[in-house]
Amino acid sequence: MEKALRLDKLLADTGRWSRKEARALIRQGRLTVDGAVLRQPELRVDPTAALAVDGEPICWSRYVYLMMNKPAGVLTATEDRHAPTVLDLVPEALRRPGLSPVGRLDKDTTGLLLLTDDGALNHALLSLKRHVDKVYLAHIDGTVSQGDVDIFRTGLTLEDGTACLSAELEGLGPGLCRVTLREGKFHQVKRMLACRGLPVQSLQRVSMGPLVLDETLPEGAARPLKSEEVTALVACTER
Repeated sequence: MEKALRLDKLLADTGRWSRKEARALIRQGRLTVDGAVLRQPELRVDPTAALAVDGEPICWSRYVYLMMNKPAGVLTATEDRHAPTVLDLVPEALRRPGLSPVGRLDKDTTGLLLLTDDGALNHALLSLKRHVDKVYLAHIDGTVSQGDVDIFRTGLTLEDGTACLSAELEGLGPGLCRVTLREGKFHQVKRMLACRGLPVQSLQRVSMGPLVLDETLPEGAARPLKSEEVTALVACTER
């Protein structure tokens, strides 16, 4: 059983109301818990109870996990004074204090981005000890050769001396390839391909561990992860 929480905190944790707004609507009698109207914001209840505001069911979870289809031109950051960030794209109803992206996608890279306020999972997914695969589709200027595949698998050293872990490179025909990384160095996919004379024209991340980009999710949109997606992510960090 989840630890009992204050009513105003439960509502504020959904991201739909501030703590002050939550207290006000509770005192107005707009909240029901298991069908009963409760007007005391400080009351503690089991967060798995049936909550509703103005008759609309409210779902609470200890953490929020979001999948975003990141568009180009947006920074993977929590805030920036000069450019839009991925948090600016998150609908108000899905926002929570502490929500942040797991890893980074370059400003012009698109595709799968996970956001969560679960700091432990965030850290685990990025830990080199766990080697969580990140898969990218790259449109390139050129065609992947067997020599490119072999050197990626062996472990490529970049022109500045940076050593990269073994990675998978798969040619998908002229101008297209798939890259699987187990680390996340700065601009790594672009730098590795450029080192082989295959400059990247565009880049999209399509999966991270067991989490696969939802093809029905429009660019710039975000949705909560399904329970089975969360379970699979947690499981991949416990191997």
